[in-house]
Amino acid sequence: MSEAKTTPQDPAPVRGFAISGLGEIAIRCIDFDAMTRFYRDTLGLAVLADRGGIVFFRLGNGVEGHTAVLALFDPNLNPERGTPGLSGSTLHHVALSLSQHEQQAACAWFDTYGISYHVQNFDWIGWRGVFLTDPDGNTVELVSAGWPVTRDA
Repeated sequence: MSEAKTTPQDPAPVRGFAISGLGEIAIRCIDFDAMTRFYRDTLGLAVLADRGGIVFFRLGNGVEGHTAVLALFDPNLNPERGTPGLSGSTLHHVALSLSQHEQQAACAWFDTYGISYHVQNFDWIGWRGVFLTDPDGNTVELVSAGWPVTRDA
């Protein structure tokens, strides 16, 4: 007699939101200039923005106008997140894309269950990130696009 296989329940209906794609991979570089040249000159990725110590490379179309990106961070930015080579990882954070509506639903879910997070607006490009920490201490961002763009930012 064979056992019936069970399929894990889709958690999206329970929570009211679902991750739609990868929004960003962010690396805190050991050698920022060499990494920038490698991804720009060797692999030919297009620079989306150079924000002075953070370079964003366009990877492709993402969710509802959020461009998927590779972000390279100068190791001197955000030193509280660890030092390359000392913390064991150069990962800065992982960003997962979802719609604005689902991002708001995620915040409501977190509030209901006492899950700690913080919100940051990236006015220069019209993105909003909701940041939380996974059990291993990695920063996870739930990012959505379509928020107001401030040209002065």
